[in-house]
Amino acid sequence: MGLRKKAHRDAEVSTESLNDIMFFLLLFFLILSTMVSPNAIKVNLPSSKPTKPIDNNKKPIHLDVSNTRNYYVEGKEVDFSNLEAVLSTEIGTNPEPTVVLQMDKDLSIQDAVDVMIIIDKLKCKMVWATKPSNAQ
Repeated sequence: MGLRKKAHRDAEVSTESLNDIMFFLLLFFLILSTMVSPNAIKVNLPSSKPTKPIDNNKKPIHLDVSNTRNYYVEGKEVDFSNLEAVLSTEIGTNPEPTVVLQMDKDLSIQDAVDVMIIIDKLKCKMVWATKPSNAQ
């Protein structure tokens, strides 16, 4: 009797198409994740409440510059040639003078630099202020 053993074959799993499937799953999840997350960054802004009133000597000096290059110190219109003298008298005996500069968005950088030179001559701190976006 010629009984032969049948050739034994090992079980194999074909993984050729697995690469394609994994690529499509990766692509699907990347596209899905960009659609789900918003394009905004959440920022926790600090808040505070004043505990004591501001000393009159430490109140900042407000300097506004309009788009027509009109200069206003504490709401009073001042000519640019007199700006340094008016700021000097506003500073008075303030040991730490601070100027809050609010300029129109249509002005050039040179206009800002001209004002900053005057503020630097007077050895003041300067703070840029902006108008709310809904203000006219």
